[in-house]
Amino acid sequence: MKIKILLSVTALVAVAALTFGYTQMSKERTADAEADQPVTAASRMQTGAQGETPISLDAKTQELIGLRTATLAAATLPPEIKAYGRVLDSAALVSLQSDALAARAAAQASQTEYERQKKLNAQDNASAHALETAEAQMKHDQSALATAEAQLMAASGAAVAKQPPDFFQSFARQESVLVRLDLPAGEIAAANPTAAQLLVPGMRSPVAANFLCRAATTDPQAQGAGFIFLKTNAPATLAPGLALTGFLQLPGQPLPGVLVPDNAVVRSDGRAWIYLQTGETNFAQREISLDHPAAGGWFATNHVAPGDKLVVTGAQMLLSEAHKSEIHMGD
Repeated sequence: MKIKILLSVTALVAVAALTFGYTQMSKERTADAEADQPVTAASRMQTGAQGETPISLDAKTQELIGLRTATLAAATLPPEIKAYGRVLDSAALVSLQSDALAARAAAQASQTEYERQKKLNAQDNASAHALETAEAQMKHDQSALATAEAQLMAASGAAVAKQPPDFFQSFARQESVLVRLDLPAGEIAAANPTAAQLLVPGMRSPVAANFLCRAATTDPQAQGAGFIFLKTNAPATLAPGLALTGFLQLPGQPLPGVLVPDNAVVRSDGRAWIYLQTGETNFAQREISLDHPAAGGWFATNHVAPGDKLVVTGAQMLLSEAHKSEIHMGD
């Protein structure tokens, strides 16, 4: 009997030990699984009713990160169309203009000589042969002048070809350059542009160029209308052949919007963002388009309006706060 009781107690002890061991093993497995789960970092972001993700920063935090805002004023932008082009070879234009000047001087000289021979011949003081020779030279020089002027006009346009010599000498001194912008095939500008904003590689802000004339030829690659612009080049930063993107400014009703400073724009995931202050401690992220460059920044029409308080210093810190997400703690 005592043996049976002893065996029963032993069995109970074994079962209890197994149960305890299984329980401990389960706790350890649970702890290991929880250790492998990502840890969510503290964030000041809360999703709003319409899906927006405002960020909340108290006044002390705003002061610590140097956050500053500015109230946006209303602005307008002339109608514009995007075009592509390059800086023209000024040396070639100067050479063509020099050829045209030389041809004009030769034509004027031969014209004067012909008139002189014609007068002498009428007085029987010059032979018919001398008159014929002078006439042939005059016609030759007039033909050479027409060719030189046609080459200059084809390379630069009528308005450029008619400019005085000092205009072309500014190219030789690299004080100014000519820029050609071509519309893509199928794009149409109903009127001549009034000016252009150029996006120059290496420059954050666009630069202005003055419209001169329509191009006399069609670019074989663009196959669209071409336009010639004059751009000052001091210091000399625009080299011949440099590829440019431009925005042709057209006459018409201006587009209303606001000017967003470049330092207020942050970039992430291939998109551009700004932050608006929507309350004393609340800030909202807004995506904007960078399709309309302007001096010192970007012209925007969507998701922002005059009177909005735009974060102009500290936007990158807000972007970092917005990017707080699950941080995986490795083994």
